[in-house]
Amino acid sequence: MLAVIKTGGKQYIVSPKKKIKIEKLDIEEGKEIIFEDVLLVNDGEKTIVGKPLIKGATVVGEVLKQDRHKKVVIFKFKPKKRYKVKKGHRQPFTEVQIKEIKVS
Repeated sequence: MLAVIKTGGKQYIVSPKKKIKIEKLDIEEGKEIIFEDVLLVNDGEKTIVGKPLIKGATVVGEVLKQDRHKKVVIFKFKPKKRYKVKKGHRQPFTEVQIKEIKVS
């Protein structure tokens, strides 16, 4: 079984027991989360495509951890102008393990 969900302005392909890293959500570790914005569901035989969402379809997951990605270094440089700027950024994320995909 396979589904496409939308969260945090992005779309993710998910299946049961798969771990995904999504934009940070304010949910404690160990809690259950329900994604209601399901765009597509495929059970191996037939595919259901939403217009734009599938009514009654949900994806249930469990929050594993709240963390931050590796540092991304931003370096700006202009030759002959003595201009150099170095910045770093760590984007926060929520790691979720998908438990099941429900279609009514």
